[in-house]
Amino acid sequence: MKLEFRNASARHPAARAGAPPALRGVSFTVERGEQVAVIGPSGAGKTTLLHVAAAALPPDGGHVALDGQVPWDAAASALKALRARLFLAPQVPPLPPRQRVVTSVLAGRLPTQPLWASLRSLFYPDDIPAAFDALEHFGLGDKLFDRVDRLSGGERQRVGLARALVSPATLWLIDEPLSALDPTRAAQALAALTDEAHARSATLVATLHQVDAALANFPRIVGLRDGALAFDLPTAQVTRETLRQLYAQHEDELEGGHARPAADTPDAAAPRPAVMHCR
Repeated sequence: MKLEFRNASARHPAARAGAPPALRGVSFTVERGEQVAVIGPSGAGKTTLLHVAAAALPPDGGHVALDGQVPWDAAASALKALRARLFLAPQVPPLPPRQRVVTSVLAGRLPTQPLWASLRSLFYPDDIPAAFDALEHFGLGDKLFDRVDRLSGGERQRVGLARALVSPATLWLIDEPLSALDPTRAAQALAALTDEAHARSATLVATLHQVDAALANFPRIVGLRDGALAFDLPTAQVTRETLRQLYAQHEDELEGGHARPAADTPDAAAPRPAVMHCR
C-alpha cells in the first residue's frame, strides 16, 4: 500500500487548548513495499503520524492518502474496508489479560472477518498453525496456549507484533516495537518484521527510539522534530551530525538510542528500574 503525506498537520485528541499541533506541514511518500524508520526525540509527533497514517486520526490540514484514496473523503463502508488493509501496532498492545495467546494473535484477522467468525474465534481459534508460526518468528511458540496475564511485558509486546504476521494487511504501522525488549529479542523482532514484510511486499513504517537499530535495519530514515519533517534520507546519508541536529537538546535520547540497555536489560552498575522484564 502506498502512503502519502502532503503538507499534513494534525493535533492529538488529548492536547490541551492552545497547544501546538503534533504534526506541522509534514510531506513525504512511502511507496508500496518500502520499509521506513521514523526517528526523533520524545514529543516529535511520531505516534501521531502513525495514527494519521492508520486513518485513526483525521488531519487538521493538508492531504493524506492511502493508495491514492483519502480516507476521510470515503463513505463509511469504504473507510472500513480501507482500514482492514492496514495494521497498526501500538507500543503497548491492548491484549485482554484473561485471553489465551493464540486468540490474541489471531485477532490480527478480525478486521477482515464477518461478525460470526470473529465471535467463533474467541472460543474456537480457527487457524492454530498460523498463530504458532507467527509466534515462532518472535521466539514465543511455547506460549501459544498461555494466558496473556501470565506473560512478561516484553512477551506481550511480541505477541502484539505477531498479529501483523497473521493479518492480511498490506501496510504495517509499528509504534516503538522494542521498548520492552532486550537487545537479543529486539534484533529478533526487527528481523521478523522486516523479513516478513519484504516476503509479502507489505509496506512497513516503524517509529523507533533506538537509533542504531533503525540505521541497521531500514534502508530509509525519516527524522521528525517538533512535529515537522527534519529530514528524509537513505540510511547511508544519515550522518552523526544529522543526528546531532535532530536530537539537539535531547542528547540523552540520542546516546540512549546508541548505547543505553533496553528496558528489560539489567544493569549491574545502576539501580534497576521498576519495569516488567522480558523473559
